[in-house]
Amino acid sequence: METSENSITQTYIQQDAQEILRIAFAKKEENGELTRTQLVEIGMELGISPAELELAEQEWRLFQQDSREKLIFNAQRRQKLRQDLIKFGIVSAFLILLNIVTTHGISFALSIMLVWGLFLALAAWRTYQTEGEEYEKAFSRWKLKKQLGQSFSTLAEKVMKGWQS
Repeated sequence: METSENSITQTYIQQDAQEILRIAFAKKEENGELTRTQLVEIGMELGISPAELELAEQEWRLFQQDSREKLIFNAQRRQKLRQDLIKFGIVSAFLILLNIVTTHGISFALSIMLVWGLFLALAAWRTYQTEGEEYEKAFSRWKLKKQLGQSFSTLAEKVMKGWQS
């Protein structure tokens, strides 16, 4: 016996269909890996041409590379923040000791620590803010700086090889 719900053709918006397929694919009991041939076959069954699949694969690779670079960028920013916190601790301890020895108080050291601490707190906020326009600008600057460094290194290697020949 067929219910009225089963006889009505259900339709899904593209985003819902993609999510359903993603969940079904994740639950599939294979080893979780597909060959490129299998990926092309699945794409063909879904009406995706090999050229469209190739473009999607290139976009995916760029996204994966960008994600890896952002992990490195974030780790470097956190490392710099840790170094700045250590410097703050060392200098603050020195200033407090100096202030205690010279004036028997900490008013001078405290004012410096408060101002420096404010800037350090802002740096910490920027470090852990991983979304938004400012983050993307900082990431782009870091990426450009990294690429320029690699270009100069490559150029230096070529020049050194030229001199050695």
